[in-house]
Amino acid sequence: MKDDISIRQAKIYKASSVLKKPISDATHTLTEISFLVLRLQLENGVVGESYLLSFQYSPNAIVGALKDVIPVIKGYKANETGLVYDKLEGLAEYFGNNGLLRWAQAAVNIAMWDAWGKTLGQPIHKLLGVHKEKVSIYGSGGWISYTIDELITEVTHYAERGFKAVKIKVGSPKISTDIERLRLVREAVGDKVDIMMDANQGMDLPSAIKLSDAAKKLNIHWFEEPVNHQNFQAYQILKNQTGISLAMGEREFDTLPLRELATRNALDIWQPDILRIGGVEAWRESAALAKSFNLPVLPHYYKDYDVPLLCTISNGVGAESFDWVDPLIDNPMVVQDGFAKPHDLPGWGFNFIDDTLTEIKI
Repeated sequence: MKDDISIRQAKIYKASSVLKKPISDATHTLTEISFLVLRLQLENGVVGESYLLSFQYSPNAIVGALKDVIPVIKGYKANETGLVYDKLEGLAEYFGNNGLLRWAQAAVNIAMWDAWGKTLGQPIHKLLGVHKEKVSIYGSGGWISYTIDELITEVTHYAERGFKAVKIKVGSPKISTDIERLRLVREAVGDKVDIMMDANQGMDLPSAIKLSDAAKKLNIHWFEEPVNHQNFQAYQILKNQTGISLAMGEREFDTLPLRELATRNALDIWQPDILRIGGVEAWRESAALAKSFNLPVLPHYYKDYDVPLLCTISNGVGAESFDWVDPLIDNPMVVQDGFAKPHDLPGWGFNFIDDTLTEIKI
């Protein structure tokens, strides 16, 4: 039994971070910062864990997707991540491999990698092969719903903590508002801190062109998701007309948009979301495809997974940082001088604190 690495059982939990008031970007208003946590227990007693950022969206649907995969994965060994991925891929085909079912598939994959790393007593990045020991990390936020004081407080706090780059939201009803907010952020953090902007697909092409042209004076580093992620032609036009660096990828469940935009020379930074793209192997496969187009990888949101993975590839350039999950886990990632190092404990190197979790009955 001690050597049996088969999955014996799984449990689902919910955890929430403090949100004093709703926050908004160009397309969404968030009323809660919540996470779903999946724990897989092996026959040898090892527990592998994963989490996904859920906010307030479709709670019954995503929990249902997780519940559906649990009976399927029991009995598989922790290191059979590919077998489980393919099994779930086949079962998901009827209702669609992209979307909610991909999230559940990825959550299982990430938890299996955690369990396997813990069984071997090794961190994930050392299992996959270390390419670098640390990666740059940027402070994210800058919500449109922030007052100017809240915005400046956030970006200056990032700068004071050693972050060398910050990202703020754009896509306000008036472009002049975005330009003024960007100007004030530049004034607050100075020229030594990079500034990026993210429209969360909330702009049309003419507005994105106008904002990109105005942003040149402020030395904006790159523009994320300016328009709908499937409007490949708009990305190409925006790139050709303004020359601004373009970033996207967080909404993608496969690599088709990466190939489309790269062949059009309309993408500068690939931003895979490990939950949407399908887990560790799918994340790394997308990074390899980006490498074939000489594109850097700068993933979306999940720094505690992304930093270890970025350290295993040659084209990983940085990670995104929010602090939401940090109070809920036992080993928050340390940022020093604008860089983050992967956790050095086995598996992903952290676990959710039991007292922060509420079990969801299966």
